[in-house]
Amino acid sequence: MKAKEFYNVAIYLRLSRDDLSTAGGRDIGSIDAGSRKAESNSIRSQRDMIRSYIRSQDNMEIYDIYVDDGFSGANFDRPEFKRMMQDIEAGNVDCVIVKDLSRLGRDYIEAGRLIQKTFPAFSVRFIALTDHFDSLTADYHETSLVVPVKNFVNDSYSRDISGKVRSHQQAKREKGDFIGAFAVYGYRKSDKNKNLLVPDDYAAGIVRKIFAWKIDGYSSFAIAQLLDGMGILSPMEYKKMNGEKYHTGFVTGVKTKWSAVAVKRILTNEAYIGTLVQGKDEKVNYKVKKSVRKPEEEWTKVKEAHEAIISKEDFEIVQDLLKVDTRAGRGEKKSHIYAGLLFCGDCMEPMTRRVNRYKGTETVSFICSTKNRGGGCSGHKIPEEDLNRLVLNGLKQQVSLFLDKSKVLEAIGQMEIHFEEVAAFDKEIERLYSEQDKYLTLRAGLYEDLKKGIITEEDFKNFREIYEKRYQELQQAVRSQEEMIKRLFQSGVSAGMNLERMKTAMQVTELDRTTLITFVKRILVYEDKRVYLEMRFKELFSKVIMLADYIDADKQHGKGGKPALPAGADGKNL
Repeated sequence: MKAKEFYNVAIYLRLSRDDLSTAGGRDIGSIDAGSRKAESNSIRSQRDMIRSYIRSQDNMEIYDIYVDDGFSGANFDRPEFKRMMQDIEAGNVDCVIVKDLSRLGRDYIEAGRLIQKTFPAFSVRFIALTDHFDSLTADYHETSLVVPVKNFVNDSYSRDISGKVRSHQQAKREKGDFIGAFAVYGYRKSDKNKNLLVPDDYAAGIVRKIFAWKIDGYSSFAIAQLLDGMGILSPMEYKKMNGEKYHTGFVTGVKTKWSAVAVKRILTNEAYIGTLVQGKDEKVNYKVKKSVRKPEEEWTKVKEAHEAIISKEDFEIVQDLLKVDTRAGRGEKKSHIYAGLLFCGDCMEPMTRRVNRYKGTETVSFICSTKNRGGGCSGHKIPEEDLNRLVLNGLKQQVSLFLDKSKVLEAIGQMEIHFEEVAAFDKEIERLYSEQDKYLTLRAGLYEDLKKGIITEEDFKNFREIYEKRYQELQQAVRSQEEMIKRLFQSGVSAGMNLERMKTAMQVTELDRTTLITFVKRILVYEDKRVYLEMRFKELFSKVIMLADYIDADKQHGKGGKPALPAGADGKNL
């Protein structure tokens, strides 16, 4: 390259967050005021060094300064770098000066292409001050060997930093630290700890309304209309109002409104019960910004990471409702009281609500939807009035039984009863252990079958894997049953059930959807008008009844008494 009489110089400055975090020992993922100052100091240092050099040259003048502050060197998708290249292509710049080769970029292939091909093609001189490289005076050895090696080292550094960032972020996720840029709607970052979410009183109130409306029978679309009608800002608009620079791909107009999708996103977010779910996406690699969605089993979930806005009971109820069709009837804003709960006891299809009007009178009944479509099932017809009476009476009986038994547990703290004794008495745990023994026996017999030639080696491997998987599943089921008993011992019935709601239900004289859906998971109607209530928290019902009976037996007969578990503890035939 021949020397020119005069050069229009582009000063290129870059600093990434990775460089800052590594140099300063700060937490990656959170930049405070001190960090921003450190960034400014580094950029200023680069600028001052290059300006000092230019002042010492007689044939150089600054055309422009290009600053990519906070951009990774792993790729060249940087706004100011792109602007500089446009000026080079337009012939406005014929010399580029950087502090060192890593400021240009850490991708050794692309950096090498720029230095050895692109810049020479536009007759652009390139200078890296602290690496003592000047393309005007560099010989073949420097251009073909030294620069590629340094670029390769810079690329390796970028790869190493990327790995450290990922490991650091994963450690914070597993610890339950929030590392996202923006808090989920309903929360804000704590003033004292930016890695902790705390409820945003206003938005949390809106979230509670959304869940209450869903339980009351409103569809996601109807809830969105209600929110817009009340003038409540959508999550995006609320963030903007609070001064957050939030961007999303869901913008549909100048002012973003509530949508059914936004409502459903809130209704399915475990953050509202205190569970922090992070690590859903990951970058393809350190050179590409594109991210891909990871399988759900690889997400990082930490329970009780922050204060819950919604109770686990209500969250589970809503998840069940979202699985079934609860659309409102024509002209109605919310669905009927039994929507999503009422099923045919034989074909298990939802029951269809029918309204018959004759001479000014109106009668409502429910029939099997399979029969209604002309299918093979029978009608299972039941008048709404009869259904209301049966369900209300059955619900009160179940709640009354539970409340009566739960009183016995209030004295559990004063009694010399141990968890191990009750766990050994538990019929469900006993059944699960029996199942485990069965699969252990089956697995043990596989080797003999293989030796005798009854099964092939491939069958041996397949069956062993199946039996092992089933054994592990049963082991987890035993742990879940034991955990429930432990919670009852440690925290009482209130650990799994809101007793105040149950006491309120006992005073109800007419069914309402909130009461119904709080305690009943499913209602089955049979052809003989027999109605079966499948209660929510049926395992908790069973455990409380079992414990109460165990305590009664312990008082009357001394330790070791093992009364039978009452029939119907998980539901109610009416």
